[in-house]
Amino acid sequence: MKKENDSMATEFVLLGLSSSWEIQLFLFLVFLLFYMAVVFGNLLIVVTVRIDAQLLQSPMYYFLGHLSFIDLCLSCVTVPKMLGDFLEQGKTISFSGCLAQIYFLHFLGASEMLLLTVMAYDRYVAICNPLHYLTVMNRQLCFQLVFACWCVGFIHSITQVILVIRLPFCGPNELDNFYCDVPQVIKLACVDTFVVEVLMVSNSGLLSLVCFLVLLFSYAIILIHLRTHFRHCQSKALSTCASHLTVVSLIFVPCVFIYLRPFCSFSVDKVFSVFYTVITPMLNPLIYTLRNADMKTSMRKLRKKTYGLLLPC
Repeated sequence: MKKENDSMATEFVLLGLSSSWEIQLFLFLVFLLFYMAVVFGNLLIVVTVRIDAQLLQSPMYYFLGHLSFIDLCLSCVTVPKMLGDFLEQGKTISFSGCLAQIYFLHFLGASEMLLLTVMAYDRYVAICNPLHYLTVMNRQLCFQLVFACWCVGFIHSITQVILVIRLPFCGPNELDNFYCDVPQVIKLACVDTFVVEVLMVSNSGLLSLVCFLVLLFSYAIILIHLRTHFRHCQSKALSTCASHLTVVSLIFVPCVFIYLRPFCSFSVDKVFSVFYTVITPMLNPLIYTLRNADMKTSMRKLRKKTYGLLLPC
């Protein structure tokens, strides 16, 4: 038993995005800029929504503030470690650190998927039942929906950690990625992982697919309703829906691709992982602010207020 315990893997080696030192330095600079954009953009949205009382009272911006907070946290789970690894020859992560990445990645990722589904319901009520919108989407319901997203995300992530922590790892310890995730980690286990992979599909894969289909169905209903009832005032509603659908596609397509087919892996998986953990959190603030007049107006007010505090009278 002691010999078996001594042979258990205590850390994993991350192969990263490239083995070339020159390419790694280039990627370090690129992803450092991406990470700065993620932090600045999402933090700006969170602060703007919190400071502007009018935006905070709106259910859509209340949800948007939480979405930006999730994106901000999600990027912090993987990107700082990846940036540090670009400057090191040996890219390792401890077993406990690997479990922590899996936990927070799935906790925040599942919460974001569910929050996007809630945001689709919010747009459905606002467009299809505008007279009762503020009555239906009252502050208490908004809080309960966000709280439910966090709770389900917590349950989902705990399930993922349980799937991994029970497995023995005594063989190869190289992960062909820049962070720890369940599909790559379970393939290093010393036992048959068929049942675990099926459970992963039924958990992560189906969660991603079901939420994605519900979202597409919801926006299809919204678009049909707009076409048949509000031909004269479609512009703003269509713009909002287009922004939401863009974000939904950037998040759900990589997740469905990665988690719905566990028995094989492709080199393109790293590209989808980069989109999910870096590119999407960076693009979300641009997508929501560039097409949203209310957010741009509030940001201008925030900028003037900041300048007023910094500059002397």
